[in-house]
Amino acid sequence: MTTTLDRTTADRSRVTANAVRNFIGGRWEQPAAAQTEPVYNPATGEVIAETPLSTAADVDRAVQAAARAYPAWSGTPVIQRIQILFRFKALLEEHFQELGAMVTLENGKGIGDATGEVRRGIEVVEFACGMPTLMMGETVRNVANGIDNLSYRFPLGVVAAIVPFNFPAMIPLWTLPIAIGAGNTYVLKPSERTPLSSQRIVELLMEAGLPQGVVNIVHGARDAVNGILEHPAVRAVSFVGSRPTAEHIYRTAAAHGKRVQALAGAKNSLIVMPDAVLGKTIDNIMSSAFGNAGERCLAGSVVVAVGSKADQLVEALRERARGLVVGPGSDPKSELTPLIRETHRKNVRQYVDLGEAEGAQVVLDGRTPPRPEGFYLGPTLLDRANGDMRVAREEIFGPVLSIVRAKTLDEAIAFTNGSPFGNACSIFTDSGAAARHFREHIQAGMLGINIGVAGPMAFFPFNGIKGSFFGDLHAMGKDGVRFFTENKVEAVRWFSRPEAAPSVDALTEAGA
Repeated sequence: MTTTLDRTTADRSRVTANAVRNFIGGRWEQPAAAQTEPVYNPATGEVIAETPLSTAADVDRAVQAAARAYPAWSGTPVIQRIQILFRFKALLEEHFQELGAMVTLENGKGIGDATGEVRRGIEVVEFACGMPTLMMGETVRNVANGIDNLSYRFPLGVVAAIVPFNFPAMIPLWTLPIAIGAGNTYVLKPSERTPLSSQRIVELLMEAGLPQGVVNIVHGARDAVNGILEHPAVRAVSFVGSRPTAEHIYRTAAAHGKRVQALAGAKNSLIVMPDAVLGKTIDNIMSSAFGNAGERCLAGSVVVAVGSKADQLVEALRERARGLVVGPGSDPKSELTPLIRETHRKNVRQYVDLGEAEGAQVVLDGRTPPRPEGFYLGPTLLDRANGDMRVAREEIFGPVLSIVRAKTLDEAIAFTNGSPFGNACSIFTDSGAAARHFREHIQAGMLGINIGVAGPMAFFPFNGIKGSFFGDLHAMGKDGVRFFTENKVEAVRWFSRPEAAPSVDALTEAGA
C-alpha cells in the first residue's frame, strides 16, 4: 500500500532526478562540468540524481550575480526584507511534510528526525524575522562636550555557506535567513551527497518574492569549495563539517582575508551517574547515539559510566539497542536508519574492527548488515574502552557507542576534557551538586542535564569550542547576526547653534 509520505517522496524524486542544477542570478542552469557525483537513496542504494561538480568559473558567476544584487538588496529597508522572510516561513510550513520526506529520501534519516530538522530550520527563519531589533545599534549622548557616539550594523556584502550532508535542510537555514535578513547576498554550496533539499528550499524562497541574485546555489565538491574560499568578492564563509575540512576552510578563507566560522567534528560524552533515573537515561542515550544512524555532530558517541552500576547500565543498553527496529526512514517505526554511503559504512565497520583490536569488548556487534539493501549497519556497543583507544577519541559518525568506566565524576570529567573536541556533553543525574560541578568544570560549549542531544534553540549560538570550532562568532543567535554584519561607529558634533525660538510677544505682533 502506498502512503501519502511515499507518494510525496516519489513525486519529488521524479521532479528532481537527474535535474540537480545551479541557481545563479535567479535562473536554474546546468554547469559546464562533465563530472557528476551520484545521489543515493540510502535505504535502497538506488541512484536518484546526479550532482554536477561545478568549477571555480561557476562559483565566479554565482558570486558576480550576488554582487550585482547586493546594492539594491542591502538598500532595501529591513522591514521590507523581513516581509519576504515571513512569507518564506509560511511556505516552509505549507510544505513541511514534503521537505521532511525529501530529507529522508536523500539522507536516509527517519521521517521524525527529518521533519524535526525542518522544524528547527523554520525556527531560525522565525528568529531572523526579528532582524529590525537584532540589527539595532547603540548610542551614548554627550560623551564629550556636544559630541554623541552612535553605532550602526551594516551587512558585509556577498557571503557564502558550505554545508554538510547530515542536515540538508536545517543547516542551510542556520545561515541563509540571518544573512539575507541582515542585507547580505548569499551563495550556498550544498553537500554533493544531498543537494535536493537545498534546491527545494530556494524554490520556496523565490516563491516568497526574493529578488533575483540575492540567493544563489553552486553544487560541487573540492573545486567549488576552493572557488568560494579564494574568491576576492566573498566577505564571509560559514562551514559545517569534519575537523580536517574545517581546518582547511578556516586557514584558506582567513588567508584570503575573509571572516570565517567553521563548525567542526565532535566526540560527545554522556556521563551517567549512579543516581541517574535508569529508564529515562537509556531512552535518551538510544536517541542520542543511534538517532540519524549516529550521523550527527551532537550525537552521544561515548557513555562514561560512573561508579558501581556500570554493569547494570551496560546490560540495559545492550538489551535496548539489540531491540532497535532497523529500517528505512520512510517507515515511522524505524529506530535505526541507514548510513549515507557504502564507503562510509565500510569506514564505520573498520572502526569497530579497530576497537576490538585495541581491546574494547564488543558486547553488541552490528557489523553484519541487518538488511540486504541500502547502507545499513546494526547498533554496536564497545564496552571497556579508554582514553588510549581511537574509538574513544575519534569521531566515528555512525551507530557505534563506546563505553568508558570511571570511578568518580572528576575522573569522568578528566576523560572528557582530554578530548581534542568540545562540542557537547551531557550528564544524567538527580544531584544538583553533581550537575553544577559538571557545568563548572567540563570543557564543552553545549551542555545537557538529563538531555541526550543538547542542541540550542535558534536564538542561542551553536556553541562548540576547542577542536569543534574554528573562528570567533558561532552560527545562529546573536552570534550569527554579528557574524553577518559589521559595525560602523559614528561620532557626531554640530558647530551651528539652533536659532532662538520667537517670543510670544513677537508672535502676537505678527498677528499669529
